[in-house]
Amino acid sequence: MTDTKAGAPTKPGAPAAPGVPAAAWTNLALATVGIAVNFWAWGLISPLGPTYKQQLGLSSFQQSFLVAVPVLVGSLGRIPVGALTDKYGARLMVPLLSFATILPVLALSVVHSYWLLVVVGLFLGIGGSFFAAGVPYVNAWFPPERRGMAIGVFGIGTGGTAIAAFFTARFLRWYDNTNTMFYLVAAVLAVYGLVAVLVARDAPGRSIPEHLFGKRFHDALRHPATLPMSLLYAVAFGAFVAMGVYLPTYLKEAYHLSQDGASTRAAGFTLVAVLFRPLGGTLSDRIGPAKVLVASFATLGVMAVWQAFQPGLNPWSTIAFLVMAASVGLACGAVFALVAIVTPKEKVGTVTGLVGAAGGLGGYFPPLVMGSVYGSTGSYAIGLMLLSDAAFAALVYTAARLLGRDRRDSPNAFGG
Repeated sequence: MTDTKAGAPTKPGAPAAPGVPAAAWTNLALATVGIAVNFWAWGLISPLGPTYKQQLGLSSFQQSFLVAVPVLVGSLGRIPVGALTDKYGARLMVPLLSFATILPVLALSVVHSYWLLVVVGLFLGIGGSFFAAGVPYVNAWFPPERRGMAIGVFGIGTGGTAIAAFFTARFLRWYDNTNTMFYLVAAVLAVYGLVAVLVARDAPGRSIPEHLFGKRFHDALRHPATLPMSLLYAVAFGAFVAMGVYLPTYLKEAYHLSQDGASTRAAGFTLVAVLFRPLGGTLSDRIGPAKVLVASFATLGVMAVWQAFQPGLNPWSTIAFLVMAASVGLACGAVFALVAIVTPKEKVGTVTGLVGAAGGLGGYFPPLVMGSVYGSTGSYAIGLMLLSDAAFAALVYTAARLLGRDRRDSPNAFGG
């Protein structure tokens, strides 16, 4: 016997697995493209960091601060965006966020001073907040046993930062330092926003919260899973964002690569991470998120220690970075598979906003630390060792508190 909608076999006499309607896949695809486009815009400043440093005479810390500002706003912005998505639905929020990101993208074509770039970076963070609209959007369309996979597929769209890393500097060179790249991204955002207006739909039976944002925010903060999931995601997604944002600078300064070479390797890191994200969600559906997290954090910690003691860029260091990328991708997929298990549907947006904000903040501080450490010591080893410390701490917590308690029939995994 086979469920024709989901394609999943069922045992004779067993209740049929809930089907996944065709509209779910359509909206999943739309959400995935949307986060890719918005993250492309969100990541525009990072690959230009070395260029801005040279043109404006910036210190290492100033450069790090500039590339980190969009990360900060994109992180904190997820809190209200997640709550608004719970209230008004993704059908409104998805196109609205895309249209709102167009203005700061166009502003990059006319702004040429450091502090004005910082201001533009603040508004560019709107693109990074798209994540908090997309998770509840996708989550509502899929049954619980398929949500890890669905959120993982949606997470592939975070590879929009890889598009930014690979193409931004090249476009500026190919088109003789014109603003073609910024105009292109703005146009893509506009087209996507129009498509979303026509196509995006909220899932049937979507739960609409009755209470005001303040109470929902307070309830989400008090949810026993919010703080632990936030800390785990701060390590997982924080490592992904920090590496994606700072790798062009790190590779250029530590290993004297060309800007194109550094951007290409950074894009490769991001691509590996996003491709492993759906695998993390799918494995979590099958064996539980905790096991995936334990393996991921252990591998991330070991590889960070290894890289801290690599004297030069060689095949082993390249392998270390790629394995780190796979680890953070798996961990990111697992954390949000866990969110789907322990969070009531009507609170997913608000909790996602808080957890997503923590993840983004986890990526905000490492570039600042790396820039400061490198400026003081001329080495990135301390920064990489701090990453390993965070990964091992997350490993110990996950192994001690979550192993064996992260099943769907045990939703109180964080309850004591």
